[in-house]
Amino acid sequence: MEIELPPLRILIVDDDRAICDYMQTLLERDGYQVKTLSDPTHVAEELKLLQYHLVILDLMMPKRDGLEVLRDVRKHDKDLAVVIFTGYPNLDTAVAAMKLDAVDYIKKPFNVDEFRDVISRIMRKKGLSLTPEAELHKTIGETVRRFRKEMNLTLKQMARRTGLSVSLLSQIERAETSASISSLYKISAGLQVKMRELFGAF
Repeated sequence: MEIELPPLRILIVDDDRAICDYMQTLLERDGYQVKTLSDPTHVAEELKLLQYHLVILDLMMPKRDGLEVLRDVRKHDKDLAVVIFTGYPNLDTAVAAMKLDAVDYIKKPFNVDEFRDVISRIMRKKGLSLTPEAELHKTIGETVRRFRKEMNLTLKQMARRTGLSVSLLSQIERAETSASISSLYKISAGLQVKMRELFGAF
């Protein structure tokens, strides 16, 4: 029976609606529950309504900047994981964010894979994870992609080596489908690794 774990909630605060929508789509695809706010003055109120595991804060916003919001967050919760995002990184704001216990400081535009890795690492550090099954699919997908890139193979080349479709390989790498034992065997043979290595450190 699959273990039901509480949903992992992420709050995104950015005055740029397009960025909010993009990050929400990205993180919901990874299995997180996501809410976005474009008005930073509503953050304290939102944190009283729901328990969040992570807050992603834009640094430069009208009405209140990210550091002011982070100070308020710390009054409410000293342990809540907070990531600061900015299109204008500088040493002063980075130091100020770290003094307020921000867990990361990321510049825009961001690399999607790196961003997802940061979020995943933060959740693991806090002792949180998605359902074990979803986490396993994600680990396999990331490991397959890493091995494939190390060998400089395209998805098309992998499809030729394994006899699997480009579409299926892509879905496995993005953890959008679970790979059968037969598919994993073909992938491990195509990558010239033992099948257990596809499970990473899981």
